[in-house]
Amino acid sequence: MIFTRRVPQRVAAELSRSVARPSRLAYSRKRTVATAASGSANPRQYCEEYVQKHDYEGYLTSKFYPRHRQSGYYALRAFYIELASVQESVSNAVLGQMRMQFWRDAVKDSANGKPPRHPVALALHDNITSLKSAPYHLKRIIDARDNELQNPTHLTMDSLTSHAESTASTLLYLLLSQFSLTSHDLSHAASHVGIASSLATLLRALPFHISKGQMVIPAEITAKHGVSQEEVFRTRKSSPKLEDAVFEFATIANDHLLTAREMFKETGGKVPAEAMPIFLTAVPAASYLKRLEVANFDAFHPSLKVRDWKLPWHVWRSYYKRTF
Repeated sequence: MIFTRRVPQRVAAELSRSVARPSRLAYSRKRTVATAASGSANPRQYCEEYVQKHDYEGYLTSKFYPRHRQSGYYALRAFYIELASVQESVSNAVLGQMRMQFWRDAVKDSANGKPPRHPVALALHDNITSLKSAPYHLKRIIDARDNELQNPTHLTMDSLTSHAESTASTLLYLLLSQFSLTSHDLSHAASHVGIASSLATLLRALPFHISKGQMVIPAEITAKHGVSQEEVFRTRKSSPKLEDAVFEFATIANDHLLTAREMFKETGGKVPAEAMPIFLTAVPAASYLKRLEVANFDAFHPSLKVRDWKLPWHVWRSYYKRTF
């Protein structure tokens, strides 16, 4: 897919084919101690329901995982959502850091066979203990989310890319390990898919973040296009300059998808069947980027506030075609 930017009397920049550039999921949720306690009785069910409630796209793609892999998927995805939601669910960074420390201890204790009585931690222990690399990758995600509490915005794309690779891409590395898929090409492709997914998620949540006085597009891009953050925060609507910045940001996300697809050019673009469930992560990102292009990169366009009713079909088609 090649983006086009419909701007009168303005020359749209060509898509760059740069290689690496990677977010933050914007979830809000309320969890009580009673909920967590009741989930301890059936951690697998708790994680599945948690993903279903807070991550529609993640739940949608879960149905294409082999049944014996779904428990591990739900455990990892619930852990990922739990960490991604911390920033929005605490009133200050100190409370967030306390939550992060709980998860560091939980990962360490789970590796030692003594997980805390938390349903997500119990599910991780039940399903991930066979993965030697799991503690390292889980801790990497925790550290990245912890750093995000102190530095929620990024000045450069390199900084944001590094953050996304440490979160979304690392989750895909864990899923590849769960499937015992250790191919360098698969890991490389997963890295770019994770980054693209992160950037697309940030773009989709841009109106929400702006309503909170936060600009998730790196300053080097907004400054390049003359975006006044104060004006954007005040008006809470799109503008030609902001659309130019969104276009460049979306182009970078699209570049990562293109790079990931190139990793499978020797097989005609087809992903190995056993890895395809993991790479379905790319489908919602590609779908949103296409819809954003149709909206002329106006992230506030009403059409983007409506859930894509075609997405389940896109996911199904991608799975059976083994492409994304």
